[in-house]
Amino acid sequence: MKNHRVCAVLCLALVLTAFACTVAKTPLTVEEKARELHKKILTVDTHCDTAFSLLRTDWKIGDRHDPALRASGKIDLPRMKEGGLDAEFFAAFVGQGPLTLEDYAKAKDSALRAVAAVHKMTQDYPSMIGLAVDPAGARRLKKDGKLTAFIGLENGYPIGRDLALVKLFYDNDVRYITLCHSSDNDICDSSTDRRDPEDKGLSDFGRKVVAECNRLGMIVDISHASERSFFDVLAASKAPIIASHSSARAVCDNPRSPTDDQLRALAKNGGVIQICFLGAYVKTPPVIPEREQALKEMEAKYGNPRDIRDDALRAKAMAERDAINQKFPQVRPTVKDLVDHIDHVRKVVGIDYVGIGTDFDGGGGVVGCDDVSGMIHVTEELVRRGYTDREIEKIWGGNFFRVFDKIISLAGK
Repeated sequence: MKNHRVCAVLCLALVLTAFACTVAKTPLTVEEKARELHKKILTVDTHCDTAFSLLRTDWKIGDRHDPALRASGKIDLPRMKEGGLDAEFFAAFVGQGPLTLEDYAKAKDSALRAVAAVHKMTQDYPSMIGLAVDPAGARRLKKDGKLTAFIGLENGYPIGRDLALVKLFYDNDVRYITLCHSSDNDICDSSTDRRDPEDKGLSDFGRKVVAECNRLGMIVDISHASERSFFDVLAASKAPIIASHSSARAVCDNPRSPTDDQLRALAKNGGVIQICFLGAYVKTPPVIPEREQALKEMEAKYGNPRDIRDDALRAKAMAERDAINQKFPQVRPTVKDLVDHIDHVRKVVGIDYVGIGTDFDGGGGVVGCDDVSGMIHVTEELVRRGYTDREIEKIWGGNFFRVFDKIISLAGK
């Protein structure tokens, strides 16, 4: 009888062991694998235009907003958590205006208001998000279970011709400067402004700006810069540079995106390209003649809405563009199309030179990742394509933070 009991106990133990092994061997789903990985790594998006939304009185970044509603924007703190994004560069964007002392002063004040709004956000929600000025700060905040806010300046226009303003922005915790936007300025020529057909590249003043950024440890960002400006900056900079929100021109032919030769030069410099989620840079849409005509007429009427300085006029232009988009909707790119750009950069220069820079709230968003809550789906696609955990970690922040640390180490040298 005793032997029977022993046998029964042994059999039960074997059954339980076999069951436990079976449970342990059940593979994680792709989403579960992605989420487990995001818990371990530090993820960063190097560009969004959400900073000016922080100045709104009818919207709070600490609340969750319905992604289906345009007024919700693409980023808030709860949705950052949902999407598995730890750190965000909030860019103080200023549209290009006349190259006059009066307009430089207005642009500087506008940029500083956006910078102050990011500071205030971290003060209003200290249990949710903190401000960082270096990778070490972001790592500490991740360890404490908090999100990270970095600050960038999109468009060097607010600097005007005053080199001292580079340090002013640095002292206000700005850690990168996108040298230009959609129009040429006193620093360099833009990739999308060919009113003067000659690409003059980086100006003499622009070279001083790059040198001052190197001295301070400020990241130089060449997204939006013309091809000649790009190579001039590489020649002038003693530190690696970044493209905070760009894509691969070989995958989607757009003058805003670097060519393969530029990618090779960027890699040789030790820099990194952060892939942008803006549809026009991800996949060339089919031409809809009626849509193109309507957009052409709208731009003739207003110019580029993002460059309009008057808030009411900009809102009117954006509303008209939204109406055009609803009447003649484009075929939108998907997460798969986006990851094609990462594949291409890896093929051309290797996995160490690519990252993520969404341009959310500046127009970024693809099917499957239309707002920050969908960021995890990018990782899922990377997993499906066989990227290793280490490669995914590099894409989501490892490469960018390596560059950031290098720039800091070279400051003052």
